[in-house]
Amino acid sequence: MDSSRLERIFVECFYADYETILVGGGCEPVYLPSDHPSLNPHRIIYREDFFASALHEVAHWCLAGRRRRTLEDYGYWYRPDGRTREEQEAFERVEVKPQAVEWIFSDACGFAFNLSADNLTGAAEEAASSMEFERAVMARKDRYAAENLPVRAEKFRTAILRLNSSF
Repeated sequence: MDSSRLERIFVECFYADYETILVGGGCEPVYLPSDHPSLNPHRIIYREDFFASALHEVAHWCLAGRRRRTLEDYGYWYRPDGRTREEQEAFERVEVKPQAVEWIFSDACGFAFNLSADNLTGAAEEAASSMEFERAVMARKDRYAAENLPVRAEKFRTAILRLNSSF
């Protein structure tokens, strides 16, 4: 499966109800809500054509509530590479759920999941690669498996599985 196929699955699942599309080619991933979605849809932009980036950005969208989907990048604070230990810990707290959902999507696609600390040059490098973060993501993934995914995430996962089973 490639990222363009994920874009098609996303549109099939969500465009009619949410007027949102998944678009590759970005220098950086970002969610851009639209003031006029019937003319210009909301856009989830993922990095270049990176499959993992597409899955990650869809995971964020699937978790974002109605209000957050009206805000650029869902209103989250983001600081690129070079975060302090405290900033990295805050980043990891926010990233547990989306990375757990991304992992579930990756499993559905048969794609290897890689935990992302997203802070290669920061002072918090050792905390970012910590086993604690990985355990928290894995525990959240297991909890979703036991208690069910949020509705949109389950719809997307099911569509991926359905497509994969048709080959």
